[in-house]
Amino acid sequence: MEEELKKKKKNEECELEKEKEAQCNCEEKNGKCLKDKKGSKKEEKLEKEILELKTKNEELLNKVLYSQAEFANYKKRRELETSNMLKYSNSDIVLELLPIVDNFERAIKLDDSNLNDELSKFLDGFKLIYSHMVELLKKFEVVEIDCLNKEFDPNFAQALMTVKAEGVKPGVVVEILQKGYMLKDKMLRPALVKVSE
Repeated sequence: MEEELKKKKKNEECELEKEKEAQCNCEEKNGKCLKDKKGSKKEEKLEKEILELKTKNEELLNKVLYSQAEFANYKKRRELETSNMLKYSNSDIVLELLPIVDNFERAIKLDDSNLNDELSKFLDGFKLIYSHMVELLKKFEVVEIDCLNKEFDPNFAQALMTVKAEGVKPGVVVEILQKGYMLKDKMLRPALVKVSE
């Protein structure tokens, strides 16, 4: 029985050695396995190709990520431009209406105590039209810039002249020569003002 076990063990060892030889296609020298020179060069070449492909893959991945980020930024910018265009789409029309509103205000400032009945009726009509135009502007969120008796702010007004005013500290708006207007949060026209010295 022992002999049978020894034979079995020897057969198993032989089979293991045959498997090892089948896996390794190299030459043996002094019982040591040496790699085939051709196989070694092939492996180096394959490793080099793998490294190049990995590098190229990373570059392409970076380009794709960059393109995606650039497209997302473009999309945000485009949406912002579109929303601003819609938000301020009435600005051109409103700018054309403002001089008309100014003319109505000048006509209304006339002293109607000197006028005859017929001119007084015209003035009443002007006042009615003016009030309708002001309501229309308010409906479209056009707001007059309130700067009278306030410190001069160059972001909302242009100083045409400076005057000496008693009892008023320097840099305060003392008179509005032409009203300024805002459309929502955008300035349409700055106010033209006189500022105290």
